Amino acid sequence: MSSSSITPEQALALTAPTEDFLCPLTVNTYGIEFYQFTIRDIEQNKVLFEVGQVPDDAGSEDMQDAMARVAQLSAEEAAAVRTIRYQFAPSFLRKQAVGAKLVFGINGDQPVPKFRMIERHYFRNVLIKSFDFEFGFCIPHSTNTWEAIYDMPRLNPEWEEAIIANPYETASDSFYFVGNKLVMHNKAFYAYDGPEP
Repeated sequence: MSSSSITPEQALALTAPTEDFLCPLTVNTYGIEFYQFTIRDIEQNKVLFEVGQVPDDAGSEDMQDAMARVAQLSAEEAAAVRTIRYQFAPSFLRKQAVGAKLVFGINGDQPVPKFRMIERHYFRNVLIKSFDFEFGFCIPHSTNTWEAIYDMPRLNPEWEEAIIANPYETASDSFYFVGNKLVMHNKAFYAYDGPEP
């Protein structure tokens, strides 16, 4: 399945994590760049995970320079750029909902209509949750903040125990579409064996 053929409907129909990335980094001609990601406990309004920061010169890199730099990455470097490993405490699995805040930039000259994220979470190739969010319209050369509330799945005790006992066997694919075209694909792996906050 190539980036030119995968649609949001096909992403929503996937039943296991993809083996590879379904598009190269170079199809992100809009210059979409993630600066900061924060996960917080909704009930306690407590930050559980935070990475990155908004740079002072957000969006200042020339798009042609950025695309040339991306095109020179090796396959391993490109995979590392879009893969993240999370470690949470076991209690994370019992939360009712979490808030996820994303700060991202549009560094290109084109507007981004209908920017949409589809995220599929799996444990041992079984779908445990799926999210579908639309960011809406983003103007060129802008920094944007977006937050969504994730309703957490209810896991039975056996599944919860297995997920905790097998760190990083829980995985997700995040697909980003502009209109119906896939422009970014990221992966994440999760462990729930960390210390309690």
